[in-house]
Amino acid sequence: MPLAIGFDFGLTRIGVATGQTLTQTATPLTAVVAEHGVPDWDDIAVILDDWKPDIVVVGLPLHEDGSMSEMAERAKTFGQRLHGKFGVQIAFIDEYHSTREAREHLNYHGKASDLYGKLDATAASVILERWLGDQHA
Repeated sequence: MPLAIGFDFGLTRIGVATGQTLTQTATPLTAVVAEHGVPDWDDIAVILDDWKPDIVVVGLPLHEDGSMSEMAERAKTFGQRLHGKFGVQIAFIDEYHSTREAREHLNYHGKASDLYGKLDATAASVILERWLGDQHA
């Protein structure tokens, strides 16, 4: 069964989720600490080595009109670096409102930093499930 990994890019944390293309479901995995959007690449390497995904999906926080935001540009660069460093196949998808959906899923209304990455990982699962669903639409 083909495996996908999803990333919710952020400047301080990058959420990670795993998903199956057959079931079109994703599960929050973890959040990797980042400094100004740059993760510890060794942490990313461990995740990719452990899970050996067939594809990696990175959410792009586009503007409402679909145009690239500064954060979307940074997320795209992150995805390109993943491809360059690890040779993984990359796909991008609009992550519009993924964090809001993650908050609703967790029924959480406080500060994101209070969840220590759980919100980021859940947002990554929302992004990944959106992409998985699009593949079978």
